[in-house]
Amino acid sequence: MGNNKKYTKPSQGELERKLTDMQYKVTQKNKTEPPFQNEYWNNKEKGIYVDIVTGEPLFVSTDKFESGCGWPSFTKPIDKKSIVYKRDSTFGMERTEVRSKDGDSHLGHVFNDGPLDKGGLRYCINSASLKFIPLSKMDSEGYGEFKELIE
Repeated sequence: MGNNKKYTKPSQGELERKLTDMQYKVTQKNKTEPPFQNEYWNNKEKGIYVDIVTGEPLFVSTDKFESGCGWPSFTKPIDKKSIVYKRDSTFGMERTEVRSKDGDSHLGHVFNDGPLDKGGLRYCINSASLKFIPLSKMDSEGYGEFKELIE
């Protein structure tokens, strides 16, 4: 699905101009936004979530679920190849960080406490690393090929 060559990371200067302070800190400096005080934690609209840095498609609303953690949670990415998994032992915890492949954006972490009937994973993702494209705008924004995953 899709041609990943079109999702390229802008220059550092472009990122500093394009992103908000929180988006920059999360995606480029591996920070975490506050729970329950972020844009998409309780978004229930149908659509696609893409990397705020490159526009690379990452998650769809049909894989989003309410985990109670205060951040958007998904059972799986659209394509596992668009996610890079890294061991993260910061803050005295053993976790698996998830990053976007093409943008190398810090997205969040994946945990094994998700819904068992959907594979048991919980991708806990910072809203600041995502841009949400509603279903009604997916064609005009160039993500029409992913509508079948939602409708």
